[in-house]
Amino acid sequence: MTKTDRTVLVVEDEEKLAALLRDYLEAAGFGVHCLYRADEVMPWLSSHDADLIILDLMLPGGDGLNLCNDIRHAFPIPIIMSTARVEEADRLRGLESGADDYVCKPYSLREMVARVKAMFRRMERTPFPRENSPVSPFTVDPARMTIRVQGQPLDLTRVEYRLLSHLLEQPGVVFSRDALLNIIYDDYRLVCERTIDSHIKNLRRKLAPHCPGKQIIHSVYGAGYRFDPE
Repeated sequence: MTKTDRTVLVVEDEEKLAALLRDYLEAAGFGVHCLYRADEVMPWLSSHDADLIILDLMLPGGDGLNLCNDIRHAFPIPIIMSTARVEEADRLRGLESGADDYVCKPYSLREMVARVKAMFRRMERTPFPRENSPVSPFTVDPARMTIRVQGQPLDLTRVEYRLLSHLLEQPGVVFSRDALLNIIYDDYRLVCERTIDSHIKNLRRKLAPHCPGKQIIHSVYGAGYRFDPE
């Protein structure tokens, strides 16, 4: 397959699994670097470039959730978290710590490669052009995948950007959880609907300092969510 210029950082303490995943990713055309400890990651990222990280949750040398949060605040890199923890609460904690996707072990290596490709497709897709309302405090920059409120940038994950930009496109429209899942995950995976609740919770928390006293993403009982700045 044609070589791409994308580099994937695999952080996985099971060295045999890391080696197999590296082989599959390289066969798909990606550059791959493997690390095996949590405390190796931030120093490596400080001097190397990565376009996506596959991060194991349970690592020697540190806590995977804390590491995910540290990466999210320091580097604009999408993160796919992998772990043997399969409980819904664990998945939600992973997403709340800043992961863009969550894969439970044991996983198919082909599926992981497919998820990596899907993540890169979502990063490259440009939302439908739109005019922002002149009175709106929100400014969306599709080329940079950033959203500003009153000129201040929001610290969003890739998934949060896709979710908020879609809500901004159609203020007042009620979207079901299932519809929003299809917006942020275009590979038709089976994902719990509560995943959307977790992302909405994170968005509300990040919007709160910029919109004090306002709840601009509203829950509609039995239906879903709508964006309403008024």
